[in-house]
Amino acid sequence: MSTTWQGIPDRAPEPLGPADWLRVVARGLPLLALLMICFPTLLLLRLPERAIFGLNRPFTPQITRFVCLNACRILGLERQQRGQPMRGQGAYVANHVSWLDIFVLNAGKPLYFVAKSEVAGWPGIGWLARGTGTVFIDRDKRQAAVQTRLFTARLRAGHRLLFFPEGTSSDGLRVLPFKTTLFQAFFSDALHDVAQIQPVTLLYHAPQGTDPGFYGWWGDMALAPAILAVLGAARQGAVEVIYHDPLKVSDFTDRKTLAATAEATVRRGLPPNLQG
Repeated sequence: MSTTWQGIPDRAPEPLGPADWLRVVARGLPLLALLMICFPTLLLLRLPERAIFGLNRPFTPQITRFVCLNACRILGLERQQRGQPMRGQGAYVANHVSWLDIFVLNAGKPLYFVAKSEVAGWPGIGWLARGTGTVFIDRDKRQAAVQTRLFTARLRAGHRLLFFPEGTSSDGLRVLPFKTTLFQAFFSDALHDVAQIQPVTLLYHAPQGTDPGFYGWWGDMALAPAILAVLGAARQGAVEVIYHDPLKVSDFTDRKTLAATAEATVRRGLPPNLQG
């Protein structure tokens, strides 16, 4: 198996039994209904919202948040929040663990994800991402000027962005080194003095008796079995969303020092035995 980080899963998804499949249906159908009702509603409202407010979106992000909050409830995943989302212009940065991250993070505060451009073409997921206002970028230093313009326009419209500086996901038992490229946009003249970066730690607690990395999804792990494993679980665990104090971009000399501080802050949210 090729992976996007050096960890190789040491577990295969457990085969689902009859009771597991009943739970898949019991959770999956309400979740699907929630998406099928709310997402078309969001798209319909977005048309007049765009005509009246332009990039500013006062209403449709609340639909996204409603969906994500209720998705966690349908799944039975307990969401615990520590700290508060920041006020003012800026972006969140978080460690990336699971396909659940989108629901867990959007449930706390309306935000817009920054994703690699390939995601826009993914079946289903790309459609949802485009509809909810995801910012698609190429992780290429040569695109720095384009990224700066995109970020500036979205932040001035009142959007709060979120990106995963690790550039990939892990098993949730570690924080991978942060890539610094996307931090550069916040050192532009338009953003340097006003923007903040708020580190966020996602700490998943696996269901009792399961692998500690139960919720992790990374490398070449197939998405469908990962979703089915969560839907079919006899009991769910929990996830802590830890909002650390925001970092003022103007307090840092360059993107590398800002990224290093954000990485260290996110890592501090893990238990001491996982911070190394």
